[in-house]
Amino acid sequence: MDEKFSRPKGFGQILDHTFGLSKRHFKDFFLILLVFLGPIYLLQAFIQLVSGVSFFREVGAGETWFEQMVMSFGETENASLAADLGIALVGLVTIFVAPVATAAIMFAIDHLRKGEDYTVGSVIKQAFSRYWPMLGSTILFCLIAFGLFVVPVILVTIAGVVGAIVFPIVGIILAIVLFLGFAVGIGLLLTRWSFYFGAVIFEEETPGLSRSWKLTKGRTWVLFGLFIIFSLIITVISTTLELTFGMLLGNSVLLSLIISAASIFTTMIFTVGYAVMYFDLKIRNDADDLKEMIGEYHTPQI
Repeated sequence: MDEKFSRPKGFGQILDHTFGLSKRHFKDFFLILLVFLGPIYLLQAFIQLVSGVSFFREVGAGETWFEQMVMSFGETENASLAADLGIALVGLVTIFVAPVATAAIMFAIDHLRKGEDYTVGSVIKQAFSRYWPMLGSTILFCLIAFGLFVVPVILVTIAGVVGAIVFPIVGIILAIVLFLGFAVGIGLLLTRWSFYFGAVIFEEETPGLSRSWKLTKGRTWVLFGLFIIFSLIITVISTTLELTFGMLLGNSVLLSLIISAASIFTTMIFTVGYAVMYFDLKIRNDADDLKEMIGEYHTPQI
């Protein structure tokens, strides 16, 4: 077993291991995601072209260069119904292929953890072997997350409106407090259930929610913090690229492709981080390193 996987890691060590793996195996991980997400992003770009968006540089109405760039985003948002439906279709397809790409990267990291060789094709094949359980579990998790978000939004809205009618300042403060409370509570709950995916593909437990709840016991706040850090990294990279290239290209197809490439990169980092966190939880709960060493000790030497 790789030494870095054989011992529990702290907050900073998980981040360091994540970026180290992403750097050393960038080509394989990026290629896996490109195989599944690349065609989807190309289809999205094609839909934009057909709907009349310029490929290299999209400008809108305005007297100055800055006004033209800003207006281009507003004008291209008023796309045709066909383009909107096409983009919605792209999003729907992503739901069905993204779990396979995630599983393939996790299988690759599992091979690295065990010191085994692998190919991109072999880990993709492994991922498809658990396709239906992980798809069903992912849909269930998304439905739970949707329900957890919708109900608090309704409650916060009602409380804010009622409070604003009675006493505006109190209504605003109440809405903010409730929003922050629900946000943290929901985040912690989803963190407890979020490692269902690893349980589904490695332990063949479906839907894996109870297994995830057991794995994350005592580590919820640390994991929640790591998810926040990864989300901030993704947001900063995406926002920086969109603002930088958006000022040069407007809301063009080329900008969309650049953002898509950045999305593949940030998805790779998040997926690797998720895998590192999952295997760290396994080490803490199941003592996988001891099991492996015992197995190697009892294996006859030839």
